[in-house]
Formats: sequence, structure tokens, C-alpha cells
Amino acid sequence: MTSKEMVKIAYEALSDKKGQDIKIIDIQSVSVLADYFIIADGSNSNQVQAMADNVEEMLEKAGCECRQIEGYQSANWILMDYKDVIVHIFCREDRLFYDLERIWRDGKTFVDINEL
Repeated sequence: MTSKEMVKIAYEALSDKKGQDIKIIDIQSVSVLADYFIIADGSNSNQVQAMADNVEEMLEKAGCECRQIEGYQSANWILMDYKDVIVHIFCREDRLFYDLERIWRDGKTFVDINEL
């Protein structure tokens, strides 16, 4: 499965759980870390965990295993590592504080999955 296909599945999984302000950042040209970051936020820790659970379930069904999940218990910032795709799910305040979009502004940002 390509990283672009993984991004589309993760995007839909986040959207299904009412993820807010979902952004995709193509970092292939600026980093060897991954091909894409997906960043989204939820309004509370229960929603953030539900979004992470749905991403994991949908990508697992598609045959993609998560290499590592960080931050699930606190649910302020959950990081899900799928090798070429890194999913970041935040509580709103933490997203504003860490501002990954600013840090990775050299990447190409998409707000609509159809732009990808």
C-alpha cells in the first residue's frame, strides 16, 4: 500500500470521528522522517482517543500495522507512527501550543484529501 493510500484511509478515519481542522503535510522533499504528517484535533480526550482508535482500526483492516503509539493515555497529543505516515491527534490547546504546521511549513499542506 502506498503512503498516499494510507493518508486517505487515516483522513477518512479522523473525519468519521469528527476530527477538526484535519491537515495533511507532504514532507517528502524536506525530511527523511516520513512522507506525510496528518494533523487533527478533537475537543476532549475521549474524542482524541476515539479518533486514534478509528485510525488504528481502519489502517489495520487495510493491512497496515502501527509501529508505535505515544501519548494515548493522556490523550493530549497522540502520535501514531506508520513509518511513511505519521498521524498526530491533539487536544485543541496542545495543537495550538506545539504548532507543528509552523515547524513543518516547508512541506506542502493540504486541507482537502482530494487535493492530494
